[in-house]
Amino acid sequence: MSSVLTPSSGPSALEAWVLAARPKTLPAAFCPVMVGTAVAAASDSMHLGAAFAALAGAACIQVGTNLANDVFDFEKGADQPDRLGPLRAVQAGLLSPKQVRFGMWAAFLAASMAGVYLHLLAGPIVLLIGVFSILSGLAYTAGPWPLAYTGLGDLFVMLFFGFVAVMGTAFVQVGAVPEIALWVSVPVGALSTAILVVNNVRDREQDARARKRTLVVRWGRRFGEVEYWGLLLLAYLVPVLCFVLGHQGASIMLPLLSLPIAGALARRLHREEGRSLNGVLAGTAGLLLIHSVLLTLGILA
Repeated sequence: MSSVLTPSSGPSALEAWVLAARPKTLPAAFCPVMVGTAVAAASDSMHLGAAFAALAGAACIQVGTNLANDVFDFEKGADQPDRLGPLRAVQAGLLSPKQVRFGMWAAFLAASMAGVYLHLLAGPIVLLIGVFSILSGLAYTAGPWPLAYTGLGDLFVMLFFGFVAVMGTAFVQVGAVPEIALWVSVPVGALSTAILVVNNVRDREQDARARKRTLVVRWGRRFGEVEYWGLLLLAYLVPVLCFVLGHQGASIMLPLLSLPIAGALARRLHREEGRSLNGVLAGTAGLLLIHSVLLTLGILA
């Protein structure tokens, strides 16, 4: 059965744009800024203007990347009528490729405006980070060697949604990168990457047909499960190490309160298949948010 909706049954134009923007992915943009701002606040250097600009820039880059994924995955044949994940706007005929490309560039332009403001506050290094982030967002699914199609998507997410986003947010407020920013960027990046792993486990058969050589396509479902477990372990081990090594007080281990959620999600990933993994995907995004809130509280306590 085709996933294309008829005009009478389909969503409105606004709903189609919201669908294409994929707002449920925004915790991956919000959480690094929240944690990085907590690091700045703990250093008595919190700057609300910089924090909001960093949040706006990160959200716009996330939306721009989502729109790029929508159009380029469709054009590369990765989004077929039997797609298991949430509906894509171009695939479903709700928006044209030209419209989505326009929205993509508009989102990246908005991110650039936030970057100009941050440049005035923190210097040219911020502009370089912003430009590189936008180019990487495009390169995730576009170009002759898209990152998502060559098995580099996991590294991209860990790098940009962990290290770059958390440390960059701290830098634009503090003027330097406190050591703790490096530590806490690891769990944020790890759980962001875990979201991608669930997506890749769910879509491995469709990805293989589209020659999208994710790590799960290359090495199998079992590898995806082990990678997911490893990323969860990393997310919970780092706060413990921060305490044991004396970087933070015991409050930094607050994220351990969410361990039961993580365990339940890992078990579901092992047991479930197909569209039921959409629940694990949403749950992992929720875990990222909960873990990051607890981590933020732990930094500030």
